[in-house]
Amino acid sequence: LLHTAAKLARAGDRLVSMVAAALIVIMLLFGGYSLWDTAMIYNGAFLDSDLLTFKPGVSGDPDSNPTLEELQAINPDVLGWLTIDDTHIDYPVVIGEDDMEYINTDVYGNFALYGSIFMSSMNARDLSDPYTLIYGHHMDNGGMFGDVVEFVNTDYFESHPTGTLYLPDATYTIEIFACLQTDAFDSMVYNPTNQPDGDVSELLNYLDENAVQSRYIGVTPQDKVIALSTCAEAETNGRVVIFGRLDRKS
Repeated sequence: LLHTAAKLARAGDRLVSMVAAALIVIMLLFGGYSLWDTAMIYNGAFLDSDLLTFKPGVSGDPDSNPTLEELQAINPDVLGWLTIDDTHIDYPVVIGEDDMEYINTDVYGNFALYGSIFMSSMNARDLSDPYTLIYGHHMDNGGMFGDVVEFVNTDYFESHPTGTLYLPDATYTIEIFACLQTDAFDSMVYNPTNQPDGDVSELLNYLDENAVQSRYIGVTPQDKVIALSTCAEAETNGRVVIFGRLDRKS
């Protein structure tokens, strides 16, 4: 009887050891997959060589960007291409039926946690509004709108003043003049159609009082303003937004 009990105990020990080993293997595999999946998400936030072929050329006719028309043939929601000089912000811009459509959808219409750079669904895609709002995820590796949060730093703000927004039939320069730290409930920022005078005077006054970084470039209430918004690093509802003046190239 004692011999049988000892055999059962040894078998039980072996079973426990096998289960423990299997659990360790599963944990290692899951950990490895998690690391791989995170790396794929971060890498996917940057443009691949295929998508870069659709980026409009800097030289040539400023009123014609034929590569964007080619990208629109793939996805009609594409409206332009946004570049902020000397940053990772260099992406096509889409617009959806609402502001959730491209939160986790890439420019080809496929599921992607990093989403797309997208214009507020309240805005006109031809930039005819006095104030245009564009969203992008904050990626820790600088992808998407990860670099927007860097503009709260004086040195970064001062050394990155320009960008370009390409549309199929026009090209606009962007001159950045303010950076704001706010939250997701800021109606002055997140209701781009709320310009009661048909200009941006109230928005400019608000930025004069609340911006954490600013520079004087002579923006007037009749100018067109663009804002790029992303999540702050540590706050659930915190947001960092940069503002620029849009000027169409002649």
